[in-house]
Parts: sequence; C-alpha cells; structure tokens
Amino acid sequence: MDIATLFDRAAAADPARPFITYYDDATGERTELSYLTFDNWVAKTANLLVDEAGLDAGAVGVLRLPPHWLAGAIMVAHWRAGLAVGHLAEGPADIAFVSEDLMDEPENADQVYVVSTAPLAVGLRGEAAETAKTGGMVDFLAEVRGHGDRFTPPTPVGADTTALTGLPGGASRTHGELVEAAEARAVELGVTEGERLMFAGERLRPLDWLLLPLAVGGSVVLSRNSEDSDLEKRAATERARRVG
Repeated sequence: MDIATLFDRAAAADPARPFITYYDDATGERTELSYLTFDNWVAKTANLLVDEAGLDAGAVGVLRLPPHWLAGAIMVAHWRAGLAVGHLAEGPADIAFVSEDLMDEPENADQVYVVSTAPLAVGLRGEAAETAKTGGMVDFLAEVRGHGDRFTPPTPVGADTTALTGLPGGASRTHGELVEAAEARAVELGVTEGERLMFAGERLRPLDWLLLPLAVGGSVVLSRNSEDSDLEKRAATERARRVG
C-alpha cells in the first residue's frame, strides 16, 4: 500500500472529522484540520510541486520544519506526487522547505520555499518577506493558495515507490515499508482503531505523529512550546492519549 492510499482509507469513514489539531503555546494558536481540509492542503502542495516547481516522480525534497500541520501536509504532498522526502539535510535535493528561522542557513537544493509557522497561515511579513525575496527564496504560503484542490499524480505511485531517502548508509524506504512500520508501531504501542493521540515537543518522528494516526484511522494532537503541567489537562480536554 502507498501512503496516499493509507490516507484515503483513514479518511473514508468521515472526511469531515478532525485529523490534526495543532497547538503552539508560545503564540496561543489552536488550529484544527479535518481530513478533508488537510487533504485540500496536500492537493494544493502537490500541484505546486508538479506544476510550479516542475518536479517529476523520483525527485527529492528536504523539509527543515518543526512538527506542524503544514509540515505534515507538505510531506504527504511529496508522497502523493511520487517524490521522496530526504531524511538528512546534508544531501543534494531538488527542493527544500525551511522554516522562517532557518532562512539564513544555506540549502543544497535547486529551489527553496520558506514556510511560515505563524498563526493563521499568514505567510511571510516585513523583513522576513524581504529576506526571502533577496535570497531567491519563495514564500510557500503566498504561492500554494493559488493551486487546485484536486491532484492526480502524473506517474502512478505504488507500494514500491521510494518515499524516504538519505538514511544512514545511504538507505531508503519505500511507501510500503513506511506503511508497515506505522502499522507495527500501532501494535507496539497498543493503539486502537480510531484512537486520538497526542504528541508534544520539537523532535518528533513523522512515523509517530503523522503516519501512526493514519494507520489506525485516528487523529492527532500536536503541542509545541508547552509546559508538562499543561499537557495532561490538554490530553483530557482533547480526549487524547499522550504518547510522546
């Protein structure tokens, strides 16, 4: 099974139900996206990758982003389009997506898009917008909204398509291997079908916070910049099980 099929299977029961709820306690943000709304962002981003960036199946994109709903949408968009996500930023890439605070660090990529993680997905403002423009970088949020809400990959994507590259020793992982890893992780953690999970922090694995909820047709709460004392209360309020 490829990752897009995994997503579609999870969404099928009720696309309008929540998929990802994102908190940033440094800004007071709470953003919730249904499966349907998240998939709209995925489709727009996949169209950007193919139509605007001109990338073909097999191209590699690097993401230097914190755990965030936009990071999830960008990753799934790569996989829908048949692109691979580069695990390590050191290797060459066809495209890179970086957070606003990393604009001054050079990227070994042909194209660089800057992703603002400010509340309300407002895009770059002021000095940040000027810095990106001067450096030949593109404001992701300014560009992605103009792309379509539906996407069909120009090249079929399957379980054998490479999904992750740049692993230690030059290894890679296919869609099928990542789906199997997510399903195995669900068994390991005793996650039940449809369960709502919560993860907090800056160094989280997408296998856990993104693919694991999809493997069980569940949902996820992401918390950044949070105090431990707040997380148990949030988990109870969101009816989620804190996992990481």
